[in-house]
Amino acid sequence: MSAPDLTPPEVARWAARSGLALAKDRHAGVAATADHIHAVVSLLRELDFGETPPASVYRAGGERHDGAV
Repeated sequence: MSAPDLTPPEVARWAARSGLALAKDRHAGVAATADHIHAVVSLLRELDFGETPPASVYRAGGERHDGAV
């Protein structure tokens, strides 16, 4: 499922709603940046990590370094 691109008028509306003063000449740039971030996050959500344990399971220093390749 893909979301439609964020338009400069929508950026202005969301900025105003959030209480942010955003100059009119920055609306297009902010919209483009938000669309890029959305595209990257969408790709990351599609990754399949399979049986990869969560980072909270990892314990630094627990590896055995025996020199075998």
